[in-house]
Amino acid sequence: MAAGPTIDALGQFRLAAGFGAAGAKVDFTNANVMMLVSAVLIVVLFALGARRRALVPGRLQASAEMGYEFVVNLCSDTIGEGWEAFFPFVFTLFFFILFGNLIGLFPLFFAFTSHIAVTAALAVLVFVLTIIVGLAKHGLHFFTYFMPAGAPKLLAPVLVPIEILTFFSRPVSLSIRLFANIVAGHVLWEVFAGFMLMFAAALGAVGIVAAVLPLAVNVVLVGFEILVAVLQAYVFAILTCLYLHDAVHLH
Repeated sequence: MAAGPTIDALGQFRLAAGFGAAGAKVDFTNANVMMLVSAVLIVVLFALGARRRALVPGRLQASAEMGYEFVVNLCSDTIGEGWEAFFPFVFTLFFFILFGNLIGLFPLFFAFTSHIAVTAALAVLVFVLTIIVGLAKHGLHFFTYFMPAGAPKLLAPVLVPIEILTFFSRPVSLSIRLFANIVAGHVLWEVFAGFMLMFAAALGAVGIVAAVLPLAVNVVLVGFEILVAVLQAYVFAILTCLYLHDAVHLH
């Protein structure tokens, strides 16, 4: 008797060689391919969107302008004075994560933000940048950040370790939050898709009717996944801005 369909919810996250044998020789994976695709799409979107500069923008130009203005407002409102120096970094980070999240929703594509190695690398990059900015701007005075202003000095043995622990937990929380949300959504998607196939295979015509329920759930999950993709890119970007604000202003 042939085995029925099974659910392999984590199989979608397996890395495979990109560009065939040539990619395998240099460990160039499908995740790397999707990173390149995302980068190309971002460049194309903003290059084409900024090309015409029409007074009454078309859809592509309007989308590019909205994305640009969104990140400008995010940086200026959150980082404060001196935000212009960090705008290119936050802009690139936001759209790289956004496109990485969204591209994984399409069949035959791969969500590279579902791998902790990718999200951890981005989080460590943000973490190191904030330390460099803080030291470059304030020198050794940067370390006063770990002692809250106005706090009694007698509480320093308690407050300083807590502040240091909180500071060094930033890359952990940044990376795990993005990774976990993307993985969870894709796993749910796969599980309910598997239910559809299992119902149809086990119950025949009745199963096909019963499969409508997990299909409906998956349709709802599509909208939810789009929301999560945008929200997680925004959360990563705004936390980056908050960390840069702390490094610049020490509060």
